[in-house]
Parts: sequence; C-alpha cells; structure tokens
Amino acid sequence: MRLPPFTYLLLLATACVPLGTPITSTAPAAPGTQRPPEYYADKTLRYQDYSYSPDVRSVQCYRATGQPNEVFQPAVAALGQSAALTLEFDVLGDQSQRYLGKLIHCDVDWQPSVLTDMQFLSEINEFPITDYRVGTGTKAPYFHYRLRAPTVRLSGNYLLVVSTAAGVPVVSRRMLVYENQVNVSLQPGLVIGGQERFTLQQLDFAVGYGSVELVNPAVEVKVVLRQNFRWDNARYNLHPTFVRDADRRLEYQYFNFENAFPGLSEYRYFDTRSLLSVGLGVRHVDPRAVPVSAVELQEEVSRGGTAYNQYVDANGQRVFESREYGNGATNADYADVQFRLKAAQPAPGPVYVFGALTDWQLKDEFRLTYDESKQLYSGHALLKQGYYNYDFAVAGSRGAVPNETYFEGTHYETENQYDLLVYYRPPGTRADLLIGYQAVDMNARQ
Repeated sequence: MRLPPFTYLLLLATACVPLGTPITSTAPAAPGTQRPPEYYADKTLRYQDYSYSPDVRSVQCYRATGQPNEVFQPAVAALGQSAALTLEFDVLGDQSQRYLGKLIHCDVDWQPSVLTDMQFLSEINEFPITDYRVGTGTKAPYFHYRLRAPTVRLSGNYLLVVSTAAGVPVVSRRMLVYENQVNVSLQPGLVIGGQERFTLQQLDFAVGYGSVELVNPAVEVKVVLRQNFRWDNARYNLHPTFVRDADRRLEYQYFNFENAFPGLSEYRYFDTRSLLSVGLGVRHVDPRAVPVSAVELQEEVSRGGTAYNQYVDANGQRVFESREYGNGATNADYADVQFRLKAAQPAPGPVYVFGALTDWQLKDEFRLTYDESKQLYSGHALLKQGYYNYDFAVAGSRGAVPNETYFEGTHYETENQYDLLVYYRPPGTRADLLIGYQAVDMNARQ
C-alpha cells in the first residue's frame, strides 16, 4: 500500500524517524526505515548558510526594521546596530528543544579568524534561545524559535550558529556588520559586447578613500559583488583596474564581464497563504489531505528563448503568513507542495527547484524527477504557508554555479538587487574589517 507524502509527521510523536524525504522519492520509506537525505548526514560545521537537520525548516535571517515585510531585508547591519540582525526558524516535532546561539568571527573568505570572543564581543559568547513558541492550530507539529544577534565591536563577517545543548550544529547563517569608512560608488553600467548587452547586467563601481589612511589599498582592499544578496554566484577576486593615487580612489572597470551577471527573468511565484482557496500560481488545494494539506502548483514551462515578461517579484525570497489565522510564525501550517515543469526532453543535468527556499543550494529534497512519457519534471516538498519566489536550475559539474538560464532565460531588463562589500585588514591586525557597503536596485520599479 502506498503511503501519502510526509507520513513521518504522523509517526513523529511515537518513533524516532528522521524528517525530510527527497522529493525524488516516489513514496516514503516504510515506517522505521526512513533515512535522512545525504545533505543532512554530515554534521560538520560549515561556514555558510546551512541547515544540519531535516527537522529544521523555514529559516529566515534578516535585519529587523519594524516595517512590513522586514524579512526581505538582508542580514546586513551597520556597526552598532547588529542587534537588529534576527534569526528565525522552525523545528518539526511536538517537543521543544534547548538551543544555544554563538557568533564566529570570520575573515573575508569566510574562514574562522584568530580573534578571541572578547575582541569582538562584550559578553559571553553563548546565547540561550528563550524566545520560542509552539505552532498553534496546525496539522504539522512544530516549534518556532527566534534569536537576536548581540552587539559586536568590530565590523566584518560573522557566522551565527545555533547548536543543541550537546554542541551539535542545527543552523548556521552568515551576517554582515559594516562601517562606512570609505566612499563606495556602485551603479548600473552598460555592457560592452554583442548579444551580451541583451542578457547581462553590469555593475560599475569605485572606492574612494580620501577620509581614511589605507596602506597599499590596491592590494589590501578586497571587494565582493553580490546579486540579490546571494553567496553562491558572488564575484570575488576583483582587482582595481585604475589606481588614482592623487584622487585617493580605486576604480573597477572591466571588459570581460567580470562585473556582470546574467539578468535572468523575474522569479516564478506561488501563494499558499490560504489553504482554503487557490492562490496565485496554485492549481489545486486539498485541505483535507493527511497528514498535511496537499498543494498542486500550476504546470510551468521553460522560459528559455522567450521575450521578457515584466511583473513585480521578491527577487527569490519568501515570506510566511496565514490568511486564515494571522500570525505566520506560529499559525502558518505546512503543506505538501507539488512542483511541475513541462519539458520536451531532459535537461543536460539534474533539475532542482532553486531560491531562498533552498538556501540558494541544490538540495536533494528539491530535486525533480523526469517522466519521459509525460514529458514532465515533478517533485514534492514540505513547505510552510506563505508567498514564495523560485526558479528552476540545472546542476553542472561539482562546485559550478547552477545553470538558471536553461529554463529561465536571461534579460537585461530584469529587476535585480546588487550590493558591494569592501574589506580591509589594517597592518598589524588580525581582522578583515568591512569598511564599506552599498546596495543598488537595477531596473527599479517606480
């Protein structure tokens, strides 16, 4: 007898069955035999955005502003305001857990620095998470946890790690704390090329250091350029092409697209904020399904080679909300969401659902399977109620940036956000400081 998706939710209270079935699975494993995906098997701490347990879901790390949709703000704060950086996540299950938070100071390459805790903190580097609440009125049992980062003394890269009382990591998230010691100029540029001017977006930038003394800035200043606050496709090792000592200014002007990104398309979306009616991008909802409600999304098609289509998106992000009961943190339920993508032939590599919902990573549980007879990619994922952005990505060689243009196309007209990070390590010190930061919106909608 075939079991319904996510049967483990029913067994959670009576058996130690790990949660999280890869969506390539045609049916859940028999009770008591289910194993966690390979992605979660290694508990070694990674200095990146990562979830170490399939029980951990719906992780958000952002700068709290008190404004609507503050969760869309990246985890970037000015020095002195790091306490606004907030981490929220759910843990599936009917028993609360004791978790501890800790900050790790990292260098520009996201490796742990040699600083002691007291060199960047004024308090003990261990923060019990006391702000947690149980999910209310939901089919899926879970607890919602929330942690504010402490105030730090130095700018730079920080990894916020949440661990169990036994020291096993549960969640890690990257955070940035900056100070504007230099003048950062970041603006949209013009792509010099043939067909590339229709598909790429270029960012021109410069760093002025007239108000601060920098030793050997052409070598010691390091910059990182990001698209939509992502780390997986960020541009590193960008060296200044012009060093204007008289003007105390570094200019970065390239001709081989080092500072250009595929514009892609506006992200696909679906709305499951209500499980009693059909939202945008949704074909069918079955609120009576067990153990959780079932959501079937509209069948998608490839956008490669099609004309640009303008609409407002959230640049790959998502927000959790329940329109029936209000509080998205604790009243939003989980649902079995089915993705479908029509394709006349298989892609040149494995196909994944991709976006902030996957931590911008190719996770096994979001991998789709191809049915040649139906010419259809499909798969299921356990997702919390909300509004989601996503796209479809094709995996390449190990370590390569996922290919999003195969199914999504790419256009210079697409609206995207970019930010520039400027680092410097003063002589005789052991910390890479984030001395400049600026963000810009390409093709902003008025």
